Amino acid sequence: MTKQHPLDRPVWSALTGGHAHLAQGDPRSALRYPSDIEPFGAAAGGFPEQLLALGALTAKDNAVALVERHRVMPPSGLVAMIEEPVHQMTATRLAPPEDEDDVVELGDADAAEMQALAELTQPGPFHARTHTLGGFVGVRESGRLIAMTGERMRVPGFTEISAVCTHPDARGRGLAAKLMRIVAHRIVARGEELFLHVYPRNTNAIAVYEKLGFRQRATLHLTVLRHRQPGEA
Repeated sequence: MTKQHPLDRPVWSALTGGHAHLAQGDPRSALRYPSDIEPFGAAAGGFPEQLLALGALTAKDNAVALVERHRVMPPSGLVAMIEEPVHQMTATRLAPPEDEDDVVELGDADAAEMQALAELTQPGPFHARTHTLGGFVGVRESGRLIAMTGERMRVPGFTEISAVCTHPDARGRGLAAKLMRIVAHRIVARGEELFLHVYPRNTNAIAVYEKLGFRQRATLHLTVLRHRQPGEA
């Protein structure tokens, strides 16, 4: 039997690996991130009872996002809100950052601004404590946060670059590429490789990532599940 690559199931690999200390649930059935950190979760396998266990970890008014190699079929009691392909891209290293003069470290004091920038630019889910998943860096201009990038899922041997955000007023200046190189340099210095996820329709971002050195590894499936409401067909 061919051994499964850890990036084939990135959420499960993270919640049983580098982010095991954040995992809620039981590794025999299902695990998820705390809802104020990330919406992501994963079942131990594809069995309906394991997916229902994942649903049981999710509040009735909330949802859980899965990223898997194959499509997820919702069991009775759960409904798929979103079903979309996502490209998974990897790189062993990027060119070193040219300078870090205007780059600032971001943390708890910046959390509200980071979330606001993510909500404006929509790079993907970003919640109140997403910034605690790893190191984040940004650029400020006249005191305003105009760009940021950081780390998300920690899979054995890999760390995901995520939350690549640039305010619309500051685009076209190479800030995203600059911040990605800084974050990538720190990840590679730990002996890890790089990966990220991007929607196929986001062709501008894909072009930037390819220019930096990322290449598509696989197309995975994003499925966002919520609870079926009473009376819903």
